Amino acid sequence: MKANNTKSSASVFFAEMSAFIKTHYKVIVLMLTGFAAATILNFFNVATSQTIASFRMEDFEVGQIADRTIYASKSIPADEMNPVFIEEGEKIIRKGFPITEEAYSKLLKMSESPIYLDLRAFANSELYLLLLMVMWYLFFAFIPRKRNVLLREFVFQVICFLIVYGAAAFGAKTQAFASPFALNIIIPSSLFVLIEAILYGQLNAAFFSVVLAFGVFDASSCQAVPFLFTLASCLAASTVVRKIERRIDMVFVSLILAFMDSVMVVLIAVIFNEKFAHMPIIIGGVAANGFLSGILALGFITPVEFLLNTASVFRLMDLSDLNNSVMRKMLVTASGTYQHSQMVAQLAENACRDIGANALVARVGAYYHDIGKMDQSEYFVENQTNGINKHNAMKPSLSVSVIRSHVRKGVEKAHQLHLPQQIIDIIEEHHGNNIIAYFYEEAKKENPNVNPADYSYTGNPPSTKESAVVMLADTVEAACRTLENPTEERLDKFIQMLINGKAEHHQLDKCDLTFSDITTIKDAFVKLLVGYYHNRIEYPDQKDPAEDASKNADGTKGEKTEKAEKNEKNAEKKSSRQSVSLGDKTLTEVKLNG
Repeated sequence: MKANNTKSSASVFFAEMSAFIKTHYKVIVLMLTGFAAATILNFFNVATSQTIASFRMEDFEVGQIADRTIYASKSIPADEMNPVFIEEGEKIIRKGFPITEEAYSKLLKMSESPIYLDLRAFANSELYLLLLMVMWYLFFAFIPRKRNVLLREFVFQVICFLIVYGAAAFGAKTQAFASPFALNIIIPSSLFVLIEAILYGQLNAAFFSVVLAFGVFDASSCQAVPFLFTLASCLAASTVVRKIERRIDMVFVSLILAFMDSVMVVLIAVIFNEKFAHMPIIIGGVAANGFLSGILALGFITPVEFLLNTASVFRLMDLSDLNNSVMRKMLVTASGTYQHSQMVAQLAENACRDIGANALVARVGAYYHDIGKMDQSEYFVENQTNGINKHNAMKPSLSVSVIRSHVRKGVEKAHQLHLPQQIIDIIEEHHGNNIIAYFYEEAKKENPNVNPADYSYTGNPPSTKESAVVMLADTVEAACRTLENPTEERLDKFIQMLINGKAEHHQLDKCDLTFSDITTIKDAFVKLLVGYYHNRIEYPDQKDPAEDASKNADGTKGEKTEKAEKNEKNAEKKSSRQSVSLGDKTLTEVKLNG
């Protein structure tokens, strides 16, 4: 029985592992590829190292009793600089015996030989990199965040890591940057963290800073100074870009980062009791590194965000410009949709700001969420200004296909415009898989057994807070236009009912909104709409054009003769029944049209 339970547990474990690998195989392959590339860099780093990780020359001196036995892993021929010959497998020193001058010379030759590869050092470094990769994966796969993490972001981070690792590894081999303080001048870690923070947010940039710092620690042969400086500089870079909104702000970010890097390198020098003879050059170098990181980040942002199809704050600000060609076309071809989108954007932006979500993403997503309506704007009620509703002459099934096609067309247009993925997700999810109630009820009149799925949107429920807020703002803005006498109390109850309806239909299950968030969103909607539907007092001497027309008609009628007036009164009396009948008919038609 126990054996069967063990076998069953093992089967479950392997089944779960298999399912996990199938789900995350792309990320796993990417991580393994990055590990292989880092292994190549590590091989050259260890192979060209001046010192050996398995022993340090500082630990030995002539006449000292050896505390270990060291063998030569490969032959090293004699040369003019050091005529000592070392044979593969030769015992250089023996534990418990004194170190002779010849043995010390051989140890020195082994440590300085560029062709000597210490396999123990290489294995230690490989194990370190493997653990770092696992930590990296855990950071970005399992730590919750406010958005979806795409594979292209991992690709970008792996490339950045390899560049930083290579710069640290080979920079340490050059004479100019051999000092642990001077090495910080050429490590471009701040540049990549700035780009990461602008594109993907401060949280991701902070995690990436830790990964880069540990990578520099390994590449620099486990030196503490480059590790501490890289960690501090990267965390500072991820913080200073938190509230930037304009490109000119990056100049100030560059200056701030240059100053902070200078201060940090001085503090580290004080901690490690470093001599200040060459520190002015090092301080100037790290300051230049910080300043150039900000300037280069500004230059690289545009091509990087285009390749990764993500949105920086700068690109979102460009897309929020209402004078761009898409918004101008919407204003002309679908003016009702344009006005609706503006109001949805205001609602969504205010609500997202109150709950701590990305208000700019929500505003831009709201601007573009209905761009699929532009080609067939006359089929949507907000654009029907002449009282003609084309759906009156269409079957419900055909009407539904037209209505829900605006989501698909919107996504297609978004791809054509190369909009960021966050905005495309909002367009695709802003109706979720809701049922189109009006046409569903119309279809049920003809066939009570109609399939609800045929009258529902085909998208997915919102996956982010921003997408969910845009969905709610879209629903609330459209529905509140039908509300008579929209007082604050009526708006509060009506909006709560609309939000509850979305929750009951499972449209808010995947977006991580809390009950507190939903209450805050509702309050933000009510506050804005109360101001929008405010009352106005009538201005003095304000005239109603309809009343003026009526008075003019009465004046013309007053000029008629008394005889004509009597004839008209008689005619009205004779047709009283007909008038009542006509009035009933007219009222019925109005109700039907409504």
